[in-house]
Amino acid sequence: MLYDAYEMQRSLLAGASTLAGIGAGWWQNPANPFAYSGMSPIVGSALDVFAHASAPRGKPAFEIETTMVDAKTVPVVEEVVLRKPFGQLKRFRREGIEGGPRLLIVAPMSGHYATLLRGTVERMLPRHDVYITDWRDAKLVPLSDGSFSLDDYIDYLIEFLAHIGPGAHMLAVCQPSVPCYAAAALMSQDRHPARPRSLTMMGGPIDTREAPTAVNTVATQRPHAWFQNNVIATVPFSYPGAGRAVYPGFLQLAGFMAMNLGSHLTSHWEMFKHLVAGDGESADATKDFYDEYRAVCDMTAEFYLQTVDVVFQRHLLPKGELMHRGRRVDPNAIDDIAILAIEGERDDISGIGQTKAALDISTGLPDALKHYHLAKGVGHYGIFNGSKWRERIAPVVEAWIATHD
Repeated sequence: MLYDAYEMQRSLLAGASTLAGIGAGWWQNPANPFAYSGMSPIVGSALDVFAHASAPRGKPAFEIETTMVDAKTVPVVEEVVLRKPFGQLKRFRREGIEGGPRLLIVAPMSGHYATLLRGTVERMLPRHDVYITDWRDAKLVPLSDGSFSLDDYIDYLIEFLAHIGPGAHMLAVCQPSVPCYAAAALMSQDRHPARPRSLTMMGGPIDTREAPTAVNTVATQRPHAWFQNNVIATVPFSYPGAGRAVYPGFLQLAGFMAMNLGSHLTSHWEMFKHLVAGDGESADATKDFYDEYRAVCDMTAEFYLQTVDVVFQRHLLPKGELMHRGRRVDPNAIDDIAILAIEGERDDISGIGQTKAALDISTGLPDALKHYHLAKGVGHYGIFNGSKWRERIAPVVEAWIATHD
């Protein structure tokens, strides 16, 4: 019933958004005599803000068409090199450019699409052969394609690395730090030839007992059964994945919006003022951010519930008790994969020390292959996107990869 109620509301808001958009255009049309009244900018801008906030959103596109290599503009071609039911391995091929470290960027499966890392990809493209995990919206995956758990996530990463081939590097942004570390450990245990040469983890919940945030508190205050009974919904029959149990993306988005409601309201108020003042460029920057932020997808119930249990409630990885298909994931097995842990000083999702814990549990890894970087004045989103990522954090990642390539 929860999902059906949401779909009804979404349909109503879609119609209201269309009407508001038409109204905004009418108030701002030079052919309309009322457009020259003092009320026109206010009413038109208010309708514009509402139309944008209530508009339905699908999967965004990366839209990365070029990059700069040695001061030359190089065309970039997106190509899917491996397809799986719940995700695909995408490569950003730089036409005419061969070589460079191969880099697998692992996007979070946490309610947003991989395009949230567009800025991450753009920054790493000039010097690297970039691949990314392009996870699929669970409501679009038919039940006949089976289930997808944390174990499957780890299997996907191992298969993706094997497809890329020996000598690649892996970069985990936030949530995938745990499965990426687990995949690295399992491949090290097997002496897998395609195990990554380096693993960079940014703002990841390796050990959420360190500096717990509001996200961690929510996960530990309630028993596991509460999540199963209150946040899991069934995909309606209007989607290919009808009948699949999922953690809906709209619930994830509502949770994150509620955590920082004041700042989101302020952003929309500022957007309204920019529109009234005729500053379309500033208003468009806010719109672009929320176009991406509000584009959400569902994740399978089994993956979400297993993650809550294993990562946030029982902390199995840092305890050395994480199991993958009946086999213990041994952090001590990692002995030749260079690990870089990056944290943001103002990260309100993964607190300081949670990612750094990966260095502490890697007891078989020489200190020379471990490095920690604390990004001063940087929040969670700023770790992988924006000017601080481009100018202060990415150079650290590039240097680490270059040193261990």
